[in-house]
Amino acid sequence: MITKPTRQRALRGHKPTRPTSRVANTAEHQAVLAWRLTPRDKWIARMLWEHRVLTAHQITALAFPSFRSGRMRMRELYLWGVVDRFQPFVTVGTAPMHYVLAPAGAAVLAAEDGLDVKELGYRHDRVFGIAHSLRLAHTVGVNEWFTALVDRARHPHSGEQVELAAWWSETRCARHFGDLVKPDGYGRWRSSDQHGDRQVEWFLEYDFGTEPLSKLAGKLSGYAALAQATGITTPLLVWLPTSRREAAARRLLAKAWRELDDRHSVPIATAAAELLNPEAAHPSPADAVWLPLASPAGASRRPLSGLPDAWPHVPPPVTPTEENPTGTDSPPPMSPPPPPMPPTPTSPPASRDATRQARG
Repeated sequence: MITKPTRQRALRGHKPTRPTSRVANTAEHQAVLAWRLTPRDKWIARMLWEHRVLTAHQITALAFPSFRSGRMRMRELYLWGVVDRFQPFVTVGTAPMHYVLAPAGAAVLAAEDGLDVKELGYRHDRVFGIAHSLRLAHTVGVNEWFTALVDRARHPHSGEQVELAAWWSETRCARHFGDLVKPDGYGRWRSSDQHGDRQVEWFLEYDFGTEPLSKLAGKLSGYAALAQATGITTPLLVWLPTSRREAAARRLLAKAWRELDDRHSVPIATAAAELLNPEAAHPSPADAVWLPLASPAGASRRPLSGLPDAWPHVPPPVTPTEENPTGTDSPPPMSPPPPPMPPTPTSPPASRDATRQARG
């Protein structure tokens, strides 16, 4: 799907599921869930709450060794009321099952955080509203983009260690930076090889080919304002569906970028989905598909881990220390260890949370 995402116009509403006997969300049921739910189950529930909706294939890539094992476990979580599911109509073929957080799962997360469900902000009708949202395809596409990175980290090449260390949803980004910009996501990629360790963080603009490119270029002033307000230079990655649209976007982005007061505060790189090799075992945005905006003519494309070399003025991301711990509003940890070992809830590297919050 990372190379051929489903367009919104191909979705034709919600396909109703056949009635299935499910457990009522009572206090007794919550007590039963205390010994039924594994750390991985709770991790999946938090991912659904963070990112609104994940497909069966995405959940498999995130946390299961095979589609069959993931499907069986997700069915159990559905029968227990931890997750809900729906299947949108598509014009060709059959859409995968889409999962969202259900009331019993929200109750478990709220209890873990010392809150009640109302304080958590969960409402079942709003959560299930994504099934009919006109942004369903875009949300699933963004989640597929990040899921492909997690899948790539779970299947590294020989001699390398890679990890998606942070993944913020559009909602979380809007909560932090919505007065200036509303990126489609924030991420941090960590890689280690014989040349050492390196990290790169970014904001993502995921273009589906449905909005004018002039609107995309107009967002650069907001990213420049954010960099000026925080004093933090964060690269901007723009993902487009085709090379033709990427070429058009680069012309408009370059024009808007040259008009910024401080160009270096907004490093930009672009890539197109059709540049990925669909026959590769695990194609992902980590591949050598990125072209920095200021690259000279004929420059080679770079992998995600090689982008810092194009921006030597950008300092590496801040890592957590005892003096600068991870913020309380950090996203759940990424890349759970591959089964059969359960994912351990370790804290992700600080995504400059403390710095950003200290600066308002």
